[in-house]
Amino acid sequence: MAEDDPVAERAGVTRRAVYLHFTSRGDLLSALFDYVNEVEDIEGRFAPIGDAPDAATALEEFARRHAEYMARILPVSRAIERAAGTDPDAARHWETAMYWRYETNRALIRRLDEEGVLAPGWTVDTATDMLLALISNGVSETLLTDRGWTPEQAGEHMARLLRATFVAG
Repeated sequence: MAEDDPVAERAGVTRRAVYLHFTSRGDLLSALFDYVNEVEDIEGRFAPIGDAPDAATALEEFARRHAEYMARILPVSRAIERAAGTDPDAARHWETAMYWRYETNRALIRRLDEEGVLAPGWTVDTATDMLLALISNGVSETLLTDRGWTPEQAGEHMARLLRATFVAG
């Protein structure tokens, strides 16, 4: 952490207090990400996806909820992603976060496949990889930050894109 640490300053504590509690910037970022996920109720936010009547509806609902969620947590997610390149704590946290993103995506795509509506040309593996890329921080940042889209716009357009891309017919 820098000599004049804005994290410590904004928290109203000394730099030493931050270092005593967190072993690294990555550790601090991971704790922040965990806190944000708790406050944002990540499990509750995405729970209705599993209750969708069919896979195509689940995929669209996922797109909308993901856009809303990313609009709220993108700065923290990007900070951890950047820190993961140099900090082992952040790298472990990022690896875990990416694992859960991948598994969530795989479950959605597997449901499309099991319902017989996965678009031709895709396998569960290739579609899962593509979905992971489409919901990446970079795509979210481009739409929400750089282009100024609202979470609602991003969610609706992503829902259309995912349906057109992954759902047969």
